[in-house]
Amino acid sequence: MKKTDREIRTVTAMIALYCRHKEGNRELCDDCASLTRYAAGRLRRCPFGENKTACRDCPVHCYSPAMRERIRAVMRYAGPRMILYHPVAALRHFFGK
Repeated sequence: MKKTDREIRTVTAMIALYCRHKEGNRELCDDCASLTRYAAGRLRRCPFGENKTACRDCPVHCYSPAMRERIRAVMRYAGPRMILYHPVAALRHFFGK
């Protein structure tokens, strides 16, 4: 599996975890679905392709400021919890840097 595809799966899982646990939604809400599509689109169009670094370390900030704040909130909440809900994805993400 390509690195980009793996990262899309990881960010999708993080957003779903955030939406379900932090916001209390059983299904992905419209805002979180929109964020998922936005993040996936940005990852697919990353100018660095398969050689990309973590987005927070990237010299090119392709997220709009509002979306960057939304994804940061998701990462802050879901990141530490990923080891419980998606341990393989969390370890790949952690050691893949």
